[in-house]
Amino acid sequence: MAEGTVERTLVLVKPDGVRRGLVGEIVGRFEKKQLRIVAAKLTMVTTTTAETHYAEHKGKPFYPGLVTHITSAPVFALVLEGKSAITIVRAITGATNPQTAAPGTIRGDLALGVTPNLIHASDSPTSAEREIALFFEPSEFSQYDRVGAEYA
Repeated sequence: MAEGTVERTLVLVKPDGVRRGLVGEIVGRFEKKQLRIVAAKLTMVTTTTAETHYAEHKGKPFYPGLVTHITSAPVFALVLEGKSAITIVRAITGATNPQTAAPGTIRGDLALGVTPNLIHASDSPTSAEREIALFFEPSEFSQYDRVGAEYA
Protein backbone atom coordinates (compact mmCIF):
# COMPACT_ATOMS: atom_id res chain seq x y z
CA MET A 1 0.00 0.00 0.00
CA ALA A 2 1.15 3.56 -0.62
CA GLU A 3 3.11 5.30 2.09
CA GLY A 4 1.24 7.96 3.98
CA THR A 5 -0.56 8.98 7.09
CA VAL A 6 -3.31 6.75 8.45
CA GLU A 7 -6.57 8.49 7.60
CA ARG A 8 -10.28 7.92 7.87
CA THR A 9 -12.68 8.71 5.07
CA LEU A 10 -16.42 8.54 4.51
CA VAL A 11 -17.86 6.47 1.69
CA LEU A 12 -21.55 6.42 0.82
CA VAL A 13 -22.90 3.80 -1.54
CA LYS A 14 -25.74 5.94 -2.86
CA PRO A 15 -29.34 4.79 -3.37
CA ASP A 16 -28.67 3.65 -6.95
CA GLY A 17 -25.87 1.38 -5.73
CA VAL A 18 -28.02 -0.06 -2.96
CA ARG A 19 -30.99 -0.59 -5.32
CA ARG A 20 -28.77 -2.29 -7.92
CA GLY A 21 -27.28 -4.67 -5.34
CA LEU A 22 -23.72 -3.39 -5.75
CA VAL A 23 -22.83 -2.76 -2.08
CA GLY A 24 -20.77 -5.96 -1.75
CA GLU A 25 -18.84 -5.41 -4.97
CA ILE A 26 -18.09 -1.80 -4.10
CA VAL A 27 -17.00 -2.53 -0.51
CA GLY A 28 -14.93 -5.48 -1.73
CA ARG A 29 -12.82 -3.20 -3.91
CA PHE A 30 -11.79 -1.19 -0.87
CA GLU A 31 -11.14 -4.26 1.27
CA LYS A 32 -8.83 -5.66 -1.42
CA LYS A 33 -6.67 -2.53 -1.01
CA GLN A 34 -6.32 -3.34 2.72
CA LEU A 35 -8.54 -0.47 3.85
CA ARG A 36 -10.19 -1.32 7.14
CA ILE A 37 -13.92 -0.79 7.70
CA VAL A 38 -14.20 0.90 11.09
CA ALA A 39 -17.91 1.84 10.89
CA ALA A 40 -20.76 0.84 8.58
CA LYS A 41 -24.55 0.96 8.38
CA LEU A 42 -27.51 0.99 6.03
CA THR A 43 -29.39 4.22 6.68
CA MET A 44 -31.91 6.66 5.26
CA VAL A 45 -30.47 10.15 4.77
CA THR A 46 -32.80 12.88 6.01
CA THR A 47 -33.34 16.04 3.98
CA THR A 48 -31.58 18.04 6.72
CA THR A 49 -28.52 15.78 6.61
CA ALA A 50 -28.50 15.83 2.79
CA GLU A 51 -28.66 19.63 2.73
CA THR A 52 -25.79 19.85 5.23
CA HIS A 53 -23.76 17.22 3.38
CA TYR A 54 -24.15 19.03 0.03
CA ALA A 55 -24.06 22.59 1.46
CA GLU A 56 -21.17 23.67 -0.79
CA HIS A 57 -23.40 23.01 -3.83
CA LYS A 58 -26.42 25.01 -2.59
CA GLY A 59 -27.59 27.41 -5.31
CA LYS A 60 -26.12 25.35 -8.15
CA PRO A 61 -28.58 23.95 -10.71
CA PHE A 62 -27.84 20.32 -9.82
CA TYR A 63 -28.25 20.79 -6.03
CA PRO A 64 -31.95 19.84 -5.80
CA GLY A 65 -31.27 16.64 -7.74
CA LEU A 66 -28.45 15.68 -5.36
CA VAL A 67 -30.70 16.09 -2.32
CA THR A 68 -33.61 14.26 -3.95
CA HIS A 69 -31.41 11.34 -5.02
CA ILE A 70 -29.55 10.80 -1.74
CA THR A 71 -32.84 10.82 0.22
CA SER A 72 -34.74 8.54 -2.21
CA ALA A 73 -33.70 5.19 -0.70
CA PRO A 74 -31.14 3.88 1.83
CA VAL A 75 -27.44 4.52 1.51
CA PHE A 76 -24.74 2.21 2.80
CA ALA A 77 -22.46 4.48 4.81
CA LEU A 78 -19.02 3.37 5.86
CA VAL A 79 -15.84 4.78 7.28
CA LEU A 80 -12.63 3.34 5.88
CA GLU A 81 -9.24 3.64 7.55
CA GLY A 82 -5.75 3.16 6.21
CA LYS A 83 -2.60 4.84 4.98
CA SER A 84 -3.53 7.54 2.45
CA ALA A 85 -7.14 6.30 2.62
CA ILE A 86 -8.64 9.45 1.08
CA THR A 87 -6.39 9.36 -1.98
CA ILE A 88 -6.79 5.61 -2.44
CA VAL A 89 -10.59 5.71 -2.11
CA ARG A 90 -10.84 8.60 -4.57
CA ALA A 91 -8.69 6.72 -7.09
CA ILE A 92 -10.79 3.55 -6.78
CA THR A 93 -14.01 5.60 -7.03
CA GLY A 94 -13.13 7.32 -10.32
CA ALA A 95 -14.22 10.59 -11.91
CA THR A 96 -17.68 11.96 -11.10
CA ASN A 97 -18.85 11.54 -14.69
CA PRO A 98 -18.89 7.82 -15.48
CA GLN A 99 -18.38 8.58 -19.19
CA THR A 100 -14.93 9.95 -18.39
CA ALA A 101 -14.13 7.71 -15.41
CA ALA A 102 -11.28 5.30 -16.10
CA PRO A 103 -12.04 1.63 -16.68
CA GLY A 104 -11.30 -0.33 -13.53
CA THR A 105 -12.76 2.36 -11.26
CA ILE A 106 -16.14 1.92 -9.59
CA ARG A 107 -17.78 4.66 -11.66
CA GLY A 108 -15.94 3.69 -14.84
CA ASP A 109 -17.15 0.10 -14.56
CA LEU A 110 -20.56 0.41 -12.91
CA ALA A 111 -22.08 3.92 -12.84
CA LEU A 112 -24.87 4.93 -15.21
CA GLY A 113 -25.07 8.71 -14.77
CA VAL A 114 -23.59 11.80 -13.12
CA THR A 115 -26.03 12.19 -10.22
CA PRO A 116 -26.81 8.50 -9.82
CA ASN A 117 -23.06 7.75 -9.88
CA LEU A 118 -23.17 5.04 -7.17
CA ILE A 119 -20.81 6.49 -4.61
CA HIS A 120 -19.64 9.46 -2.60
CA ALA A 121 -16.11 9.67 -1.20
CA SER A 122 -14.66 12.45 0.94
CA ASP A 123 -12.22 14.63 -0.99
CA SER A 124 -9.96 15.91 1.82
CA PRO A 125 -9.15 15.32 5.49
CA THR A 126 -11.29 18.34 6.44
CA SER A 127 -14.27 17.07 4.41
CA ALA A 128 -13.81 13.55 5.76
CA GLU A 129 -13.91 14.74 9.36
CA ARG A 130 -17.03 16.87 8.76
CA GLU A 131 -18.84 14.18 6.75
CA ILE A 132 -18.01 11.32 9.12
CA ALA A 133 -19.52 13.34 11.99
CA LEU A 134 -22.73 13.81 9.95
CA PHE A 135 -23.27 10.07 9.57
CA PHE A 136 -21.65 8.40 12.61
CA GLU A 137 -21.50 8.78 16.37
CA PRO A 138 -18.19 7.95 18.12
CA SER A 139 -19.82 4.87 19.70
CA GLU A 140 -20.37 3.34 16.24
CA PHE A 141 -16.65 2.80 15.55
CA SER A 142 -14.84 -0.52 15.97
CA GLN A 143 -11.15 -1.28 16.30
CA TYR A 144 -9.67 -4.61 15.24
CA ASP A 145 -6.63 -6.02 13.50
CA ARG A 146 -6.91 -7.11 9.89
CA VAL A 147 -5.01 -10.06 8.51
CA GLY A 148 -2.32 -8.50 6.36
CA ALA A 149 -2.47 -5.28 8.38
CA GLU A 150 1.34 -5.19 8.38
CA TYR A 151 1.02 -3.94 4.79
CA ALA A 152 -1.60 -1.29 5.52
